[in-house]
Formats: sequence, structure tokens, C-alpha cells
Amino acid sequence: MKNRHINKVAVIGSGIMGSGIACHFANIGVEVLLLDIVPRELSKAEEAKKLTLKDKQVRDRLVNDSLSAALKSKPSPIYHQSFASRITTGNLEDNLSEIEDADWVIEVVVERLDIKKQVFEKIEKFRKKGSLITSNTSGIPIKFMNEGRSEDFQKHFAVTHFFNPPRYLKLFEVVPGPSCLSEVTDFLMMYGEKYLGKTSVLAKDTPAFIGNRIGIFGIMSLFHIVKEMGLSVEEVDKLTGPLIGRPKSATFRTIDVVGLDTLVHTANGVAQNAPNDEMHDSFAIPDFINTMMEKKWLGSKTQQGFYKKTMADGKKEILVLDLDKMEYRKANKVSFPTLAKTKTVEKVIDRFTILVNGNDKAGEFYRKTLSAIFAYASNRIPEISDELYRIDDAMKAGFGWEHGPFQIWDAIGVSRGIEMMENEGYEPNSWVREMLSKGSDSFYSIDQGSACYFDLEANTHVKIPGQDAFIILDNIREAKTIWQNKEASIQHLGDGILNVEFQSKMNTIGSGVLQAINKGIDLAEDEYEAVILGNQAANFSVGANLAMAFMLAIEQEYDELAMATKMFQDTVMRLRYSSVPTLITPRGMTFGGACEMSLHADKVVAAAETYTGLVEFGVGIIPAGAGTKEMTKRVSDLWEKDDVKLNRLRDAFINIAMAKVATSAEEAFDLGYFQKGKDLVVVNADRQIATAKRYAIEILEDGYTRPVTQKVNVLGQQALGMFLVGTDSLEKGRYASEHDKKIANKLAYVMAGGDLSEPTLVSEQYLLDLEREAILSLLTERKTLERIEHTLKTGKPLRN
Repeated sequence: MKNRHINKVAVIGSGIMGSGIACHFANIGVEVLLLDIVPRELSKAEEAKKLTLKDKQVRDRLVNDSLSAALKSKPSPIYHQSFASRITTGNLEDNLSEIEDADWVIEVVVERLDIKKQVFEKIEKFRKKGSLITSNTSGIPIKFMNEGRSEDFQKHFAVTHFFNPPRYLKLFEVVPGPSCLSEVTDFLMMYGEKYLGKTSVLAKDTPAFIGNRIGIFGIMSLFHIVKEMGLSVEEVDKLTGPLIGRPKSATFRTIDVVGLDTLVHTANGVAQNAPNDEMHDSFAIPDFINTMMEKKWLGSKTQQGFYKKTMADGKKEILVLDLDKMEYRKANKVSFPTLAKTKTVEKVIDRFTILVNGNDKAGEFYRKTLSAIFAYASNRIPEISDELYRIDDAMKAGFGWEHGPFQIWDAIGVSRGIEMMENEGYEPNSWVREMLSKGSDSFYSIDQGSACYFDLEANTHVKIPGQDAFIILDNIREAKTIWQNKEASIQHLGDGILNVEFQSKMNTIGSGVLQAINKGIDLAEDEYEAVILGNQAANFSVGANLAMAFMLAIEQEYDELAMATKMFQDTVMRLRYSSVPTLITPRGMTFGGACEMSLHADKVVAAAETYTGLVEFGVGIIPAGAGTKEMTKRVSDLWEKDDVKLNRLRDAFINIAMAKVATSAEEAFDLGYFQKGKDLVVVNADRQIATAKRYAIEILEDGYTRPVTQKVNVLGQQALGMFLVGTDSLEKGRYASEHDKKIANKLAYVMAGGDLSEPTLVSEQYLLDLEREAILSLLTERKTLERIEHTLKTGKPLRN
């Protein structure tokens, strides 16, 4: 087959999913045609403008309104607002012929077979031969959608099921049609992973496919267990949230966001289309859910569901639904002895053994819910998937679970899981006991740095395919670690490339991490070739160890604070001026000190979903890990003779003083945290470290020479005066507190280069010394310490 390229995609249907899918293709640089139906009647605004149904503005109203709403929504479906220019809109009557040059047509219309068939019939009149045609359906069998279509259509037809929101949820289920060519399926799987940044999961044409089949069962089963055990909404959300590696929204908040009606519709679909499911009764809608449906308590869309926002004494208050009385009340505090036992257990996967052995209601809850999901998942093989790892992948990528059912079962122990299930009245599928009888006591294993799974057909563990494009630290850590301490470790990735992995709580940067970075550079300069700072946690790092700085400040250990700050600065500067290439792979939250490291590495290989910024101002200090110095330097590097220097410096000052955070890697370029032409963005975060290694080798092959130290052009009193006038007016206008002004003035002093009488070239060390003096001064301030303490306790900033 000839190489297939996707240059243009047509998306049919501009609802929430359609617009989201269009935006995500625009995110990766693809031209998009987004189409929807023509309105049947004028809106009041159109009537007032004396428009008619023939006007283009009216005919494209639905698609344009949908896309506009999507682009304004938060979180944003698009990496950068300018990318929206890659999307062209139109309607199905006037513009459908434009799909003739589309390489891929994606149908995202209402979930009705008759309407989908009408759309496919129209599409077939204009699509070019050999182009891909896929449906985003989550429940309609492909064989029905295929009926009456041409041979070429059927050969190129599949389901590509995105999860909402398409930018953020990684699951991309590919379900080939009965006549779909294998090379089409392979291409879709590859494209999802490589270009869309998804976890591509091959699914069968079964009700709800994989993600929703398992996920909806888990929720419906939980509903029945909740009523049986008499648990409250807030208790369940405490038990099913971050504690076990699930999203903060846990169970009931998630349902409120998704919509109870959506959940019920999907559950009813499974019940109708899978009549022989052994857990069929679990999909029956409980009475309390039916009551909520009748009352239209559907969640966020109706302003009340399991939770309800109200105003009390001028303050927002969130009430919770009492499932027995079906009335709203104030939420109660939740605590279980079993949960307290996991507080010191950092890794989520290590908590499950403790949780299922609990002697309280929490322990009982985990035994019941996990037993049900283990039994159900085991019985879905080979019905919905031939490979167990695909079920785990789907739950992690589609529902935000940190670990899938079989991974959790492994953590508890397969035999212990079976014993637990039997006590709850469940029975695993026979293949599980057969696996144990053949000497395999786990679903997963690691073999020579590759993850393997138990394959039913082979009756042994085989390598999970597709790993060669990735470097997975979990798989190589044990064999490839050459140095470690309590907060970090160094792995040799091969070809002389070292990786420094942060392993502290929240990947905070303390003395142990700094030691590891310096050790990594030492080793690279002596024996190896290059250093990558890379980890594969959800968040790269929340920044410097604030708790340690707070403790030293409270105890007035100012000499130690000065030494710690100097060590941080020196380490960051070493990333810039070492004799070997240094690369960094930020992802998720990359704040404060971690952002400062990104500013100084030779190359940033960022995940598209990177949220980065110099956020120190929020806790009453300024960036003092070379961040203030570097932002000042980057501005001065851009100055030209006719440039408005003060404006550029002011913009950088505002970014720091407002603790601006880029909400995508693309936005980080706008804020000056990443640099065009030097740094790059990877859509699939799993590829980051492998990509960084490839670039490290390329840099070495091109001949790497340590950078020469540079001077920084500072403006002195000219800039300082501007800043001080600005901060004074902000305080007088009550936009800033007295302490805000004090912090801002310290920042201004550093960025101006002090009160020099005229513009001057200074060394980077000169600015680093000013940075350090400023932060040490601020750490003696009571109000700064109050801000730090408040943030450490609540995770939120304090204005004082």
C-alpha cells in the first residue's frame, strides 16, 4: 500500500464532540473542514437583521455557534487560539462537495442509525476513493452502519471513538468494520498514537466497546453497592478519587459533569444489546437514579445532580444529595481508619493491599467493588478484547484511572483476588485459574526491559506490542539504574545518554534532586555523553521544596537558606554551561524551579499538555533559581536599536508578577518560557524521553560545544523608575496589597539590574546575586511566611 498522509480532515457534526475533534486535529496542524446542518428557522437576532434562510450567515449559524462555544470553553479544546484558523466551517447542503479532497471523513452526528445512514449516503457521493471514513459512535453496531455502502466505502470504514473532551482524554478506540482492510486498521492505530497523542486501543464490535463497557459497569455496580452499604455521596467520592489513582472528580462529581442522562442512556444501551451478560442485573437503573431522572437532577447541565451549588450568606456553598431522603444537605467530613493507614504510602499501586484488608466500611467497600470489576473484566476476554492489557489501557486512557483492573489485581495478588471474589459471591473466568495452574502468578511481567502480558492463546507471557517507539522508565528502572538516592535516580538509556528521574513527593526539587542532577552531569562529563531530566509522572514537578524553605525561614537559618538558594542557582546554571548537552522533558505541572530548569536546558522536549510558569509570586517570593535572571536576559537578547525596550521588559515583569501559567506547551512559547526554533512539542507524552534521546544523539553528532557565558543588558534606573511608578499606582488603586507591592518592587530591582544610573552590560552572576538577595529578604517577612504556610496547608494562594 502507498504511504497514506492526512493533510485534510472533514468532520461531520459540530456538537461538543465534533467541535472538540476538529480542534484537536487543528492542534496537530491538520486542515479541518467542519460541517453541520442548515437551520430550519431564523433566530430572533437574524429576524431583527432582516436576514433570510438563504443567507450564508444563517445557513452556517449552527456550525459557527458550536465552534465558537467550543473555543470559548474551559478547559480549552485547542492548544493555541491561533490554531482555530486551520478550521473552515460550512453546512451539509452547500459545502459537502468540499470533502472530495479530504483524506479522512469523521462522522459525529446524533446517535441514531437512520440519520447516520443518511449522512453516509451523502458522503459517498463526494468522498474520494480510498479516503478514510470513520464514525465516532459509542454504541451502534458497525455492521448496521455498513449496510448499502459501496465496496470501497466498506474497505475504508471503521469506528474511531474519541472520549470527551478529545484534547484531554487519551483513549482512542479503533473498531474496524467487517470489511475494513487490515492496513486501514493499522494506520488508524498508528495515527492515534503518533499524531493525535492518544492511547490507541483495538476493540471489537461489541456493545459500548471496551472503555464504556467496563467503566459503565463499574459505575452501575457501584450504585447498587452504595445502596446496599448505606454509603453517602461524599463517602464514595472520598473512596474513589485520587486515593486510588482516579480523578479528583471521583465518581459522583464526574457523573454530574458528564450528565446523568448520558450515563443512563449508555447503561440502557448495554442492557439492551448485551442480554446474555452475566452481570446484566447490574445495569438495571436503581430507584434513586430514576427519581433523579424524573426530577431532571442531571448534574451540571441542570445546575444540580449529586451536588448542588447554592448561595448562603453571600457565599457559594456546595450541597450534597442525601440518597435516602433524596434531599440536599451540607456535606459531612469523611474519615475511615483504613484510609489513614495509606497516608505514608506514596505509590498508589501499593495502597490496594492495605485497602482491601481494611476492617472497616472502607475495606468492605473496596473488597466488594474490586471483586466485581475483576470478575467482570476477566469475563470480557475474549468477548470484547483478546488481550487483557487493552482493557487496562482503555480504563487508564478513557476514565483517568492510574491503574487498570488487571494491574490492580496483580498488586493485590491474583490468588488473593480470587479468594476475595469468592467471598463476595463472584467467580473469575476459567482462564484465570488456568493461568495460575500453568505457573503464571501474575497478569504482567517485565522481561529484558519490556512489559509482557499473559496471552490466552499462547498460554504464556508475551511482549506487549508497540513499545519500541517508547522508553518506559517503569520497565527499565530496575535494570538500568546506575545511581540513586531517596529523591532521584539516574538511568543509562544506552548510547551514552543518561536520564535523571525525580522521585520525591510531587517531584519537588530538594537537595536530593539537585544532587542527582549534578551527579548526572558529572557522570556524563566523565564517562557518558548527555543528560536528560525526564520522568513519567503525571506532573514533571511542582517546583522547589517549599516546605523545606519555610522551615528554614521559620527557624531563621538564613545562612542555610542562602546556601540552598545558591546551590539551586548553580545547578540550574550548570544545565546551561556544562560540557555535555542537557535536555528536559516537562509534562503536566512544571512550576517554579522546574520551569527555571526548562529555561536553562540546551533543549526542551515538552509534552503538548504542559502547564508551566514562574509561580513564585503567589507565595510571596520571586523566582530565584535563575528564572528572574533568565527572563531579563531573554528580553535583552531581543532588543534592537529601534526596539521599545521598556515594553518588552514590562511584559516579562507582568508575566512573573502575575504568576502567569501557560495552559499548553504552545502557549509557553508566547510567554517566553520555551523558545521557537530551539525547543519542541511532542503530542504523545509517552514518546518524550525517546524523542529527547534521539535529539541528544543528534546534538552530539553535530558536534556539541559548551556555550560561552554571556552578558545581560540591564536598564537600571530607567526601568526601575517605570516599575516603581507602576507598582505604586496599583497599590493606590487597591489592585495590589502593600505586600504585593513590596514583592513586585524586589522583582523590579532585579530585572532593572539595580539602581544603575545608565544601561549597563552585567554578568549573569550579578543578576543571580540580586535574585538571591531579594528572596532571602522576602523570606524574613512575616506576610511571605503566612502566604507560604497557607499554600502548604490548602494548596491555594493567600492575598494579605
